[in-house]
Amino acid sequence: MIEYRGFTKCYAGRTVVDALTLTVPRGSVVALLGPNGSGKTTSIKAAAGLIRPDAGAVLLGDGKWPADAARARQACSFLPQRVSFPEALTGREVVEFYRRLRQAPPAAAERVLKFASLNGAGARPVGTYSGGMVQRLGLAVATLSAVDALLLDEPTAALDPDGLCAFYGLIEERRHAGLSTFFSSHQLGDVERLADRVAVIVAGRLVGDFSEREVASRLADRGVMRVRLAARVTGLLERVRERAPLALWFGEELIVPGPAASRPAVLDSIRAAGAEITGLTAQEGRLDELYRELVGGAP
Repeated sequence: MIEYRGFTKCYAGRTVVDALTLTVPRGSVVALLGPNGSGKTTSIKAAAGLIRPDAGAVLLGDGKWPADAARARQACSFLPQRVSFPEALTGREVVEFYRRLRQAPPAAAERVLKFASLNGAGARPVGTYSGGMVQRLGLAVATLSAVDALLLDEPTAALDPDGLCAFYGLIEERRHAGLSTFFSSHQLGDVERLADRVAVIVAGRLVGDFSEREVASRLADRGVMRVRLAARVTGLLERVRERAPLALWFGEELIVPGPAASRPAVLDSIRAAGAEITGLTAQEGRLDELYRELVGGAP
């Protein structure tokens, strides 16, 4: 549904995005991660047709139209990171304006106002809204039409728990309807909950592109099992390292990093050595750890 083919963008002689090649399939939810200034916003704006490539191409839709073509713009909707509306207009007036602009049916306005859940503030001027209410209103406007590709730049930054629940429900509805969502976020919990695929960009370059299954596999490899023993057994660490090379002692505990699949064999080795296990905990790898590995020292 969205395809970056060597997309490159430069500003004042500085390369902001460097030869990005990435695909967002139809019906998928793809998250774009990266440090501040890594090129996430530039990439999403390019898919919205707001930025033209200096090299390469960004294509949208089943017809593979250039992102700045009229057909491509009709197939997508974009919510910027910082959304603003005329403060004198009411929330309902804002929605109605964009509904007419999008040529959406009148029922669409009621649907998205219900989604926005402005707590009875639909008739109040936008200037009286909190940041979270403005963000909800922005999401409502962006979803007036059931577009093929929804482009969201940090969509959950200002949302409260109720707003988050509504947002999660919206993305799941789109997934079930076969519609695509491409979003950037610093909220890794949102990514873990929603994304079918995770792409990581650092200093304008793609450093990781993982399916949901690949992410799960990488996180499993980064899990840690902690085995508390009644006492240390001579030679036990060497036995365990045959199964888990990174194992080490920490007091009376054996710390065993590695995939969950290796843990039964490690426990068998411990029991075979005659050690008495008095406690056992396991922690799976976390997305934030994988993310830090990929971005390295980037802020």
